[in-house]
Amino acid sequence: MSARQAPHRHDSSIRIQSKMHFCDGFKTEWQNVNVTNFSSSWADGMAFCALIHRFAPHSFDFSKLDPKNRRGNFELAFKVSEDNGIFPLLEVDDMIMMGDRPDWKCVFTYVQSFYKQFRDHP
Repeated sequence: MSARQAPHRHDSSIRIQSKMHFCDGFKTEWQNVNVTNFSSSWADGMAFCALIHRFAPHSFDFSKLDPKNRRGNFELAFKVSEDNGIFPLLEVDDMIMMGDRPDWKCVFTYVQSFYKQFRDHP
């Protein structure tokens, strides 16, 4: 590995860790949400709902969501997110098609847009 590659890899790791830290608290604040990665943790749409609910809590009643209703969760999360300034980078049908292991890079990129939009939000 060259000296040029090492800092890039380290920087990427720091960015990923900071976004995971950004999602800390989901398990204690929102029922049925436990974010441990940027793939399977997001597969039922509940983490996306928790993420936008954190910044738009009056947009919907989180307690009424069902982890088994993946399509409904994705539709709600992506719509409310777009209404709050998040560019629609993910498609509901794509998330459904990816099943229990969505592409972590797609999820990470989408979560990163929340971080950029809301990082100064309490």
